[in-house]
Amino acid sequence: MAEPEKTEIEIEIAPEDAAAGEASAAEQEIAALRAERDELRDRFMRALADAENSRKRADRDRREAENYGGAKLARDVLPVYDHLSRALDVVTEEQREAHKAFLEGVELTLRELLNVFSKHGIERVVPEIGDQFDPQMHQAMFEAPVPGTRAGDIIQVMTVGFMLHDRLLRPAQVGVSSSPAS
Repeated sequence: MAEPEKTEIEIEIAPEDAAAGEASAAEQEIAALRAERDELRDRFMRALADAENSRKRADRDRREAENYGGAKLARDVLPVYDHLSRALDVVTEEQREAHKAFLEGVELTLRELLNVFSKHGIERVVPEIGDQFDPQMHQAMFEAPVPGTRAGDIIQVMTVGFMLHDRLLRPAQVGVSSSPAS
């Protein structure tokens, strides 16, 4: 058997086709670079926004810690105020004369405690008898019908409440009038 002749086929690329191929490759590379640039710009803007949000959150957390970080300690000290106030409330005039110096010391201690509270943004919530009950500021300890009052009027104040800046630290404990008895 005779072997078939091998012929070489040469393909010539016209210079216009080669330039078009190179231009197409360059355009594809430019498009890829633009897409990568846009992606990196997007990632950079997101990282920048995230950093700004973190800074704002840290600033807000710092302010809250500064203003409200002592809330637990303040709540723990409130019974000291209550006990000193009650001690002074139950003293009779006779006892006041007999123990004048001692009672002045208790009053000074109570005043100093209130000064420290004020210095740290702790203010008393002192409802008056006859004020309207506010569930945001008061805690109803009991309800009783009292002639001459409207439902929801405060009829007794057991303990004063306290605010720490703009937050309620402890509600005032009060007795509230229900519908008056007929």
